[in-house]
Amino acid sequence: MIFTSIKVAAVLSAAAIHAVAATVIPRQAACSALPASVPTPSVSYLPDPFTNVAGQKVTTLDQWNCRQQELSQLFQKMELGAYPPKPSSVTASISGSTLTINVSDGGKSISFTVSISYPSGSGPFPAIIAYEGGSLPKPSGVAIITYSNSNMAQQTDTSSRGKGLFYNLYGSSHSAGALLAWAWGVDRIIDALELVPAAKIDPKRVGVTGCSRNGKGALVAGAFVQRIALTLPQESGSGGDASWRISDSIGTSTQTASEIIGENVWFSTLFNPFVSRIPTLPFDHHELAALVAPRPLLAIENTDYVWLGPLSSYGAMTAARWAGIAIVRFRVISRRIWMLDSLEEFAAKFERGWRELANGNSDFSVVKCGVDGYGVGYEYQCGGDADECAGAGLCE
Repeated sequence: MIFTSIKVAAVLSAAAIHAVAATVIPRQAACSALPASVPTPSVSYLPDPFTNVAGQKVTTLDQWNCRQQELSQLFQKMELGAYPPKPSSVTASISGSTLTINVSDGGKSISFTVSISYPSGSGPFPAIIAYEGGSLPKPSGVAIITYSNSNMAQQTDTSSRGKGLFYNLYGSSHSAGALLAWAWGVDRIIDALELVPAAKIDPKRVGVTGCSRNGKGALVAGAFVQRIALTLPQESGSGGDASWRISDSIGTSTQTASEIIGENVWFSTLFNPFVSRIPTLPFDHHELAALVAPRPLLAIENTDYVWLGPLSSYGAMTAARWAGIAIVRFRVISRRIWMLDSLEEFAAKFERGWRELANGNSDFSVVKCGVDGYGVGYEYQCGGDADECAGAGLCE
């Protein structure tokens, strides 16, 4: 596996963030609306996150806040579908370890449950919402909230379009694909945690994780649910932390956009016109990661499965890390760091970075520094100890 730590949050000491909450930079009110017709020139390299659709450079934090709103709208308009506003009513109750969530909007209602696995102690606990239970090691002192996201939006195959609780509420023709519908469900889980203190979960210290297709969902949830404190997508691959552009041009058996829409309903049908002309998309998935900023994101990939596109993920998340550093320092990087290397140069960098981080060992274990630091998080070591993790930039 490759463990790519994406620092899109401020680097703070462990002591300072022992009780870290989801830190959201206030949105600037006076942001320009997305134009009805968005320019879609063909751009083969990764688009610059710090240039908006009008071609203007982003040079201040307020401008970046507006750029994040713009990117969110672009993803909704061209890939993921519309994210509904908060529903008119959310109620919740807890019985044992089962949290029941009731949602009403537009004269319709749905109800769903999540199960909570508690650590020892009295709480309130930090927690990780785990799509379909997740597959990462469980950290001590952290509750696990099992979210059956496939009930919220089905994902059997392309026949699943418009099926699930989300669509029972908003209609089978709603533009949101499954990934965004799942994220909406995460939002409602956090609503419920805020409403029910008896659940013994601190709603300001909630992370999200998922693996493979559910890893794609975890990343989208981190991007769209501002109350998520830590985002942990595992092996999300194409459509997750990988770049559509790199996956298209990489020259290996990696899933592409044109293939993925024929497999399942993770994306909106609004994405279909772009899958055969990816360079005209005015964004890529390094900018999906940028929507998580300034909150922490740890992307985990698997180099044993070329189909997932680990090389593509490495490229996109490296670009996202640079974006995070720029945001944290309240400045932007104007150099063209988004231009792709040649495939040979890129592959060499990938191998070198992986060997340095993994030390040639694909096994991993939880390192305590992450759990102590965030109270909700993971850090990983690959063939070394916590000091080596720190040397690789994982436990700063």
